[in-house]
Amino acid sequence: MRIGNLLWSVFLFGKVASAESENWPQYRGVQASGVSAFAGPTSWDLESGENVAWKTPIPGLAHASPILWGDRVLVATAVGTSEPELRIGVYGDIEPVEENEAQRWRLLALNRETGEILWDELGHEAVPRVKRHTKATHCNSTPASDGKHIVAFFGSEGLFCFDWDGQLMWRKDLGPLDAGFFRVKTAQWGFGSSPVIHDGTVVVQCDVQEGSFLAAFRIEDGEELWRTERSDVPTWGTPTIYEGEDPTQVLVNGWHHIGGYDLANGEEVWKLDGGGDIPVPTPILGDGLVYLTSAHGRTRPMRAIRLTARGDITPESVEDTNEFIAWVHPKKGSYMKTPVLVGDYVFNSDTVGVARCFDAQTGEVYYEERLERGAGGFTASPVATGTHVYYTSETGRVYILPAGPEFEVLATNELDETCLATPAIADGVLFFRTRGHLVAIRQNSLN
Repeated sequence: MRIGNLLWSVFLFGKVASAESENWPQYRGVQASGVSAFAGPTSWDLESGENVAWKTPIPGLAHASPILWGDRVLVATAVGTSEPELRIGVYGDIEPVEENEAQRWRLLALNRETGEILWDELGHEAVPRVKRHTKATHCNSTPASDGKHIVAFFGSEGLFCFDWDGQLMWRKDLGPLDAGFFRVKTAQWGFGSSPVIHDGTVVVQCDVQEGSFLAAFRIEDGEELWRTERSDVPTWGTPTIYEGEDPTQVLVNGWHHIGGYDLANGEEVWKLDGGGDIPVPTPILGDGLVYLTSAHGRTRPMRAIRLTARGDITPESVEDTNEFIAWVHPKKGSYMKTPVLVGDYVFNSDTVGVARCFDAQTGEVYYEERLERGAGGFTASPVATGTHVYYTSETGRVYILPAGPEFEVLATNELDETCLATPAIADGVLFFRTRGHLVAIRQNSLN
């Protein structure tokens, strides 16, 4: 492992590895890295209970990922009055689901050791303002927590902040957030960006059909600190906070407006135009670089941008590099999934499960291999430890690969339900949000 990446890993996990429990406070954990400092299990069996710590039914339909803080697992959901449609697989249907029934957006806290539901609180009840895609839900955004507050983003229904006992502290109505296909504006697909918390500030990215913006709110009372207009197509990526060189930046993905903003005031630090025209993945950080990808349309780039970037860094062509673009592959990016960086290697996969491994500093491609023929679609982002990378298919099959430059499927394991939510992983335990359950997988567990 290169010294730079080793030091980055020490910095990244120093805040959590020394705590009583490793926290996973937002979508994809600390700084959206998707990596745990502790080794995870490589085999389990839900039928026999082998390495299954617990399995708890969760009501409703949601792709919001679980988060972890201290002794609690927190998860958001949307509960309707009938069995909702969820269509998995690889297809091109852009039409939204036609439904007109009230939803109850709920936040649940579970005991991390046992899976017992500690509380289940109603945040909001209404007929959704915006329709969803047949593969989406009315609760796609993952909550975030600082151990005192829990922030849940219910899309068009608003931004909600709860205390540690699940009591609502404040709510911000941000209006209808209409995210969908920019070429066919009647194709509403549902909101998907998740909130992030940094030093008492909540940041949200709201790229929608009309009136897109990036905004920051004070976590104690919801006061809006700043709002910056954005001009881009709808996106579904979550911001990432980079606290390194001055100023501390909010990093965002996009099509026409990828870039960094000053966390203190929302002013633009740098921008980049070009890529896939339906941006979903979240920026990830490592060793002086931010890794960005998107797919759909003419290009699907995988790129590494130097965090010293300033001003407009857009090259003449998406294939080009420059002073701030360290490397790029114009056709090897991810559509739905955020990549994961482990040591010297960046891993991603496409919608049909073609996994790729890149050299983090040079962009050299070590492999490009299909996880399994006929595996179906892949929506959940990979997560990793220092030794393994976990890819989850929509059908609920989990593929485990070594976190190195040689391709090998070391093991496959079943979740026995569909799974489109990105798992959490901490303290050697995997937490999967399946269609109807929250499942904790821990080595040497047998219920």
